[in-house]
Amino acid sequence: MAKTKLGMWSIGLIIAMPLFFILGTTLSSTMYDSVPAGETIWADISTRPSLSIPMLAGFASGIVAFITGLIAVLKQKERALLVYVAVIIGGALIVFLAGEVISPH
Repeated sequence: MAKTKLGMWSIGLIIAMPLFFILGTTLSSTMYDSVPAGETIWADISTRPSLSIPMLAGFASGIVAFITGLIAVLKQKERALLVYVAVIIGGALIVFLAGEVISPH
């Protein structure tokens, strides 16, 4: 278990990330079957806010978990395995988002 506050935050945020994603996908299948997706992120937020806000919160949670975990490991010498796992998952999320920005489909 993490010993530093940043390490604990990193673990908590990485646990919250899939919960936000599950909430967003559940809302997607129950509330917004007939509502089309927006062309931009802002259009999507305005047309389907209950779906897009939990998904954005999930992405933000993963990115912040990566940052706080990295700071905990590098500056505060955190050695907990769960913090390393949080940093790896957050880093993978950032790579995925960078790939979507660089090469959208």
